[in-house]
Amino acid sequence: MAGTTYEVEDKSFVEQIKNDAKNAALELIEVARLQKGQIVVIGCSTSETLGNQVGSHSVPEVGKAIFEGLDSAFSPAGIFIAAQCCEHLNRAIIVEHEAVPNAEIVNVVPQPKAGGSFATACYGAFKAPVALEHVKADAGLDIGGTLIGMHLKEVAVPVRLKQNHIGKAILLAARTRPKFIGGDRAHYDENLK
Repeated sequence: MAGTTYEVEDKSFVEQIKNDAKNAALELIEVARLQKGQIVVIGCSTSETLGNQVGSHSVPEVGKAIFEGLDSAFSPAGIFIAAQCCEHLNRAIIVEHEAVPNAEIVNVVPQPKAGGSFATACYGAFKAPVALEHVKADAGLDIGGTLIGMHLKEVAVPVRLKQNHIGKAILLAARTRPKFIGGDRAHYDENLK
């Protein structure tokens, strides 16, 4: 039913989900060599984290727990979260205005069943949230098959994390790198690969 959200009876599972998110964020920071000021796009299905089909079981408290877990790792490192909304908002992005001061904003406020519980939690927690149609993030976490590729910089590189699930959702990660240009005689900076 449109507009229906759910709750989780097992609060220890919500805490596990929060810890899974934190562990994934810490691992991504290291593996992707993320730096202060960079943006990580997060696509998140709270339905999938609970073992349900994407879009079928929106759970605001799980969205909030995932945000808190990710934020506890990304915020101290100065890394911005860009929350990808669900398809009902055309996968718009919710992000801190500070991260994208010159971007063209759009007017939409996510809700659990129109944007998703994770994007809603981010919108409520950010100091100055804005919505964008597009962002070019430096890395990403796809929690439950939400298809974040459209919001990554052009050369995305899959990253295998030890933390490969958040709750029951499959977790896929990516980092980005500069394009290699040139031909046979070109030389490349090994630090940028």
